[in-house]
Amino acid sequence: MRFRAARIAIIGAGAIGSALGALLSRAGHDVTLIGRAAQVDAIRRDGLRVDGALGSFTVPIAAAPALEFRPELAFLTVKTQDALAAVQANAGFLEGVTLVTFQNGVRSDALLAAAVPPQQLISAVVNIHANFLTPGAVTLIYPGPLLVGRPFAPNDAQVAAVAALLRDAVPAKVSANIHGAHWLKLIVNLNNAFPALTDTTFHQIYADPVLRQLAVKTMLEGLRVAQRAGIRLASLPDTPAALIHLVAWLPLRLAAAVAAAKARRMQARWPLLGSTLQSLKRKRPTEIDYLNGEVVRLGRELGVATPLNAALVEMVHQLEQSGQFCTLQSMGSALSAAGSGS
Repeated sequence: MRFRAARIAIIGAGAIGSALGALLSRAGHDVTLIGRAAQVDAIRRDGLRVDGALGSFTVPIAAAPALEFRPELAFLTVKTQDALAAVQANAGFLEGVTLVTFQNGVRSDALLAAAVPPQQLISAVVNIHANFLTPGAVTLIYPGPLLVGRPFAPNDAQVAAVAALLRDAVPAKVSANIHGAHWLKLIVNLNNAFPALTDTTFHQIYADPVLRQLAVKTMLEGLRVAQRAGIRLASLPDTPAALIHLVAWLPLRLAAAVAAAKARRMQARWPLLGSTLQSLKRKRPTEIDYLNGEVVRLGRELGVATPLNAALVEMVHQLEQSGQFCTLQSMGSALSAAGSGS
C-alpha cells in the first residue's frame, strides 16, 4: 500500500510536529497541525516559517486547536506526559485511524495502548533536531533520519507505507526492533538534562572535560539498567548500538573523548538546545520523568543504582519551579557529589 498525497493530522505543533508538517506539506501532502492557540494563530496569520539546514521558506499550512475531521493518517508529536490526553481529546476522529507515535522515552506506546487498539499504533524513533521557541517559526537543525515499526506486532505493509511517506520529508527506515531503538535513543537522551539545567548547548557541555565525563556516566547508568532488564538495544541510523557498548568498555576519559567527538560532528550554525531546555524556555513542563526518570524508576525496580539520573530529575524539577539555571561549574559539582559512590 501507499499513502498518496495523504490527508495527515499532526497532533502536537511543537518542534518535531511543525518541522515534519512543513516538510510533508511542501512535498504535496494535505497536512493539518493541531496545536496550542499561540502557535495556531501565528500559523494562520503568517504561515509556518522554517529556517535551518534546508534553507528558509514559509509554508501555508492548515492549523487548528483540535481535530475536526477524520484523517487518513495521524501523527502524535506531543510530549509523553501529554500523549494520552491528546489522543482522548481527539478520539472522535481517530477511530480506526493509524496513529504514529513520535515521543521520546519508552513509555508512550504502552500508555496509549490503554486507549487505542494496539493494532492502530506504529511507533517512530525521532532523530530530527529542531528548535521551536517562537510561535509560527521552527529551526530545522538536522533533518532525520527516522525509524518506524510496530510496537506490539510484527511489521507489515502499512509500516512500510508510513516509512515511504515520511521519506517525502526526511530519511526513514523500518526497524525490526523498535523497542530496542527507543531504548538506545533514551540512553542518548539522558544527556538532555545537561544543557537544560545550564541554558547552554550540547557542544558547550561536551567541551567541558568534567561535564562530558559525567554525561558518559549518566548514559552508562541507563545502559546498566537496560542490560539488567534484558533489553536488546537496536542501532539508530546515526548511532550504532556497538558505539554505546564501546563507550562502556573504554576508560572513562577516553569514552568521554569519543562522545565529545560525536557531539562535534553534530555541530551546526544553529545551537543544538535539546527538547528539555526548549520546554523550560517556553515555560512548559518537561518530560524529564519519562527520560532520566524512566531509568531511575526501572533501576529501582531492578536494584540498579542510578544516582546521577536521580539527581538530574530532582534538579530539573527544581528548575521548573524556580526558573533559576545552574552554572556549568555548580552543576558539575552537584553531580560529582551525587555520583561519587557510583
